Amino acid sequence: MAVPSQNGTPQYEAVVIGAGVCGIYMLYRLLKLGLNATLLERGSDAGGTWYWNRYPGARFDSESYTYGYSFSKELLEEWDWSEHFSGQPETFRYLQYVVEKFQLRDHMQFDCNVQASTWDDENQVWTVRMEDRREVTTRFLFTAIGMLSAATMPRYPGVDRFKGESFHTYYWPSTPVELEGKRVAVVGTGATGVQVISEIADKVGDLTVFQRRPNWCAPLHNGPIDDEEQAKIKASYDEIFALCKKTPGSFIHQPDRREFKEVPREERLALWEKLYASRGFGVWLSNFRDIFMDEDANAEYSEFIAGKIRERVNDPVVAEKLIPKDHGFGTRRVPLETKYYEAYNRDNVHLKDINETPIVEGTEKGILTSEGELEFDLIIYATGFDAITGAFDRMEFSGVDGRRLNDKWADGPITYLGLQTHDFPNLITLAGPQSGSVSSNFPRGIEDAVDWAANLVAYLKENGYHRIEATAEAEDEWVETIKSYYEGLLIANTKSWFTGFNSNVDGHDKLRYLIFWGGAPKFRERITEVAENGYDGFSLEK
Repeated sequence: MAVPSQNGTPQYEAVVIGAGVCGIYMLYRLLKLGLNATLLERGSDAGGTWYWNRYPGARFDSESYTYGYSFSKELLEEWDWSEHFSGQPETFRYLQYVVEKFQLRDHMQFDCNVQASTWDDENQVWTVRMEDRREVTTRFLFTAIGMLSAATMPRYPGVDRFKGESFHTYYWPSTPVELEGKRVAVVGTGATGVQVISEIADKVGDLTVFQRRPNWCAPLHNGPIDDEEQAKIKASYDEIFALCKKTPGSFIHQPDRREFKEVPREERLALWEKLYASRGFGVWLSNFRDIFMDEDANAEYSEFIAGKIRERVNDPVVAEKLIPKDHGFGTRRVPLETKYYEAYNRDNVHLKDINETPIVEGTEKGILTSEGELEFDLIIYATGFDAITGAFDRMEFSGVDGRRLNDKWADGPITYLGLQTHDFPNLITLAGPQSGSVSSNFPRGIEDAVDWAANLVAYLKENGYHRIEATAEAEDEWVETIKSYYEGLLIANTKSWFTGFNSNVDGHDKLRYLIFWGGAPKFRERITEVAENGYDGFSLEK
């Protein structure tokens, strides 16, 4: 087992947990600084969410050319995206290409399921322990453990009784799954469920969808990128990334800043028709800002989208079941889809509203509902994640005097800038709760956080500091700042992972302040200001 030497020297200067988009870039920056660094990854290869999520239809809803890394012009020139919204296989290949291009693999350790990390205040080192009892020690510890990486299963009894094939979408097998002619159940209609259902409806023999709560969905309008368009994209990368830096969500989509009520209804409808026909998140993020704050504005737009659903679903009873009644459009994450609603026009697809027909329990042959037992060959659980804090809760972080992070965050995360937390020195929570990274186009957000963290490490080394810890006062101020951005937002009144609700997790039945809603430009401005002021709000020790 690895332990620090008698003079307190750790095995590594820096350890990164997680080999996804964030962890890969953090490792790259640390190695560029000349640090002795390693990365620990639970999976058997790099890729993070794109290694794990192999389910049919898995793809991101950021435009491909805004999702890739921006730090290397050579990489931007070399890589061609085949689609406007890349699927899992291509995105996984892209991240593999990055790892090989920048020679990062030799600094990565795979099949390392981190169980606990313990701070030694005397020696000022972290000891990181794996499931197989291996340990490494490090001066600085960086978490890149994913905002949607702690999969949750439904809580009805008997889930483990089923004798057929079943799994959560996050753990979709790497080997082919036979779908043709099979009786399949999909439990859950969040973003993942929507993608799976759309992709397999015309491939399986029979599909039963168990829906607890419908989501507002909108068309993705994906398509191939031809050579001419590829050349235009590569010639425009500077402008693309400059635009992403200006927008609240770091996407290419900018909000309409006109007052909703000052725009004539005919003009509003024309805009909405245009947005509904456009690619990607424009239907959500290029809309009037008032739809996020004004109930009347949101209700009018929600009714517009409801009309689109009614147009696309043949059976009016089914259509009404697919239209949310408990929240307005955009107050939860909006799944983008391809022919999702049309799937319910197929004779082999059946929608079960579990509010009307509750699931009683799992059985050896399938699922028992209040109407009787349904038999399946395959059950797919698209039941989501314990978002943002879940991955932290599944590890044990012990800080100063043995204080456990799980205990500190029991009622919700408490951080400074979403990047550190008091009593946990030298632990940098990249893409952690309350950072700007988790509320933006993810690679754009994590580049800001990683660049800030790398510059911090360089500053500490140059000035002989060995220990950095957020002060309790700075932490209190930041949490109040986070709360202030929830005020006036309709999102704050909606149960979703945006607000920390998850019925599959004990204690997650109340509002938790997980996300910085001030927008990426404000977050970037704040962390830059902190750095320029000598890392104001942190206690630094030599």
